[in-house]
Amino acid sequence: MSNSQPQSGPLAGKRVIELGTMIAAPFATHILSQLGAEVIKIEPPSGDTTRSLVRGGPSGTIVAYSHSKQAICLDLTTEGGKEIFRKLAATADVVIHNLAPSAARKLGVTADDCAAVNPALIHVHVKGYTHGPQADDLMTNPIAEAATGAMDDHRIDGRPTRFGPSYHDQFAGTYAVIRVLAAMLDPEADRRIEIGLYETGLHLAARDLAGMQLKTQLLGRLEKEGGGEFSMPGYGSYLTSDGRWVYLLILTDAHWAKLTKALDMPEDGNPDYARLRDRKKARDVVEEAVRTAVARYTFAEAEQRLRAAGLGFNEVMPLERVLDAPQARQQGKLRDVEFRGLKFEVPEFAGVPGPVAPRLPPPEIGEHTVALLRSLGYSEAETEALLQSGAAKAYQPGDFAWAPVRDKS
Repeated sequence: MSNSQPQSGPLAGKRVIELGTMIAAPFATHILSQLGAEVIKIEPPSGDTTRSLVRGGPSGTIVAYSHSKQAICLDLTTEGGKEIFRKLAATADVVIHNLAPSAARKLGVTADDCAAVNPALIHVHVKGYTHGPQADDLMTNPIAEAATGAMDDHRIDGRPTRFGPSYHDQFAGTYAVIRVLAAMLDPEADRRIEIGLYETGLHLAARDLAGMQLKTQLLGRLEKEGGGEFSMPGYGSYLTSDGRWVYLLILTDAHWAKLTKALDMPEDGNPDYARLRDRKKARDVVEEAVRTAVARYTFAEAEQRLRAAGLGFNEVMPLERVLDAPQARQQGKLRDVEFRGLKFEVPEFAGVPGPVAPRLPPPEIGEHTVALLRSLGYSEAETEALLQSGAAKAYQPGDFAWAPVRDKS
């Protein structure tokens, strides 16, 4: 492994090449890295888009999902850059990218291009759509939400709105990892893998799509409820007397009975609201009853009562307090990451046991270009020639620097 700390884990010894931008492919390779693979991130001279999203410099995506990776900067529009990519691909077990189909063809990183230099290579293309009339169309995370029904159910002031996190990108990356692991287990498996954001969104929406069809056939008409959580009164967020939000998980009749008793609600034991179907019919009344009950208590008081009742709940945590929770601070759940003199605590891939082993910090663009070129057999003179020609680029201090914060005083 060139210029990399020794890896451990089930994928130790595997080399993964990433041509990723934004989230989907970098998230997939992040998981593979957490499982022990060596990941080499290839970027163009303009950098991964997330290199310049915060005051002209890297965003949290780089810190969270590119630590423990090596970085090489190549201009794949040049023949020299293409040759370097082919040599890297010949040494790799997996290539993952989320380039537009036309860009993949132009840059010479398609499944055919990679198979020509390494027939055993697992090639993963995370794209907008897989086979079908839109196979070459572009798609982003919010477009996937719009196309698969998720956004129609997520409205702010009546306007369909994207979710906060890019869940469809992250799920597509996770699906890519699953397919890679399956291909590694089966030598006869297809080495050419396509993961579509659209198809990912369809699969994530399968429960809701099936539920819609079920109700339509049972009732003989289309019936849509106003949001998943609000279809079950008492399931959602409510404000305590000291201005903190608590999210309640009230799914069943047993949950409802426990809630009304725990919060000393007048509805405790009222048969009019004992069954979910009756609470749905009286949704507005029930919602107001829960809001009123929660508002009588401070968060600490409500927490004590709800926990004693064995109910599922949590405070709606602001980001700045999430990592303060004792549960988050247990061994193996956070990684200390340093980047440009700043210190970060980054959540680990779930399920990794034991202490967190130190690994590479997030790389600067082209930080490992020279070392990787030399490991591929390029001489010092050849490496310098590639840098001078622009086919490859090494990190230069000041690349993608954050703009200074001006004193507003």
